[in-house]
Amino acid sequence: MSEINIPEGFVRNAVGHLVPFDQVRDQDKLRDQVARQLTDEAKALSLALKNFKKKALGDVADLISIAGERYGVQMGGKKGNVTIATYDGKFKVQRSYADRLTFTEEMEVAKVLVYGCIRAWSEGADGHLMAIVDRTFSPNRNGQIKTADVLDLLRLEIDDANWKAAMQAVKDSIMVLESAVYIRVYERIGDSDNYKAIPLDLAVV
Repeated sequence: MSEINIPEGFVRNAVGHLVPFDQVRDQDKLRDQVARQLTDEAKALSLALKNFKKKALGDVADLISIAGERYGVQMGGKKGNVTIATYDGKFKVQRSYADRLTFTEEMEVAKVLVYGCIRAWSEGADGHLMAIVDRTFSPNRNGQIKTADVLDLLRLEIDDANWKAAMQAVKDSIMVLESAVYIRVYERIGDSDNYKAIPLDLAVV
């Protein structure tokens, strides 16, 4: 998108109109200033976090490689979850991988099979089970079925051939979209065996 040239002495408002700067209210100018300053700081923090993650992943990979060389092992393939800690155990860093899941069109088949089981069981079906099923197949605001609810459904052990067929359809509908990697840093709480996470998320700082 090409940058629009704004004549000197004018600013653009939110709908794209040019407004003489001296006609902008002081409160609007102040709001604009604060929003821009915070945005600039947020961008700097985002870049710092990105650089930290890149460095952390590189350092952990180097540590694994050095350990492999020491024992004459060639490290390769998909990397797994790793925890490294300071010598005194006060701090530890975890690298973990998690698959991001999505569901194919077979989930619609699974939905029909599951509700078929519920209807067949009629009043004998547990009310809590019905609530779990309804929650599982209710999409979120983005129209997506929540992965955690699907996995909860798969954990139910019900000795029924139709239910097992339905659960197989659920399993067949699961597709790994991508694998995400996370870096988490922890600090020991006093002399206990418990650790608290060092927040890297604005929501929990």
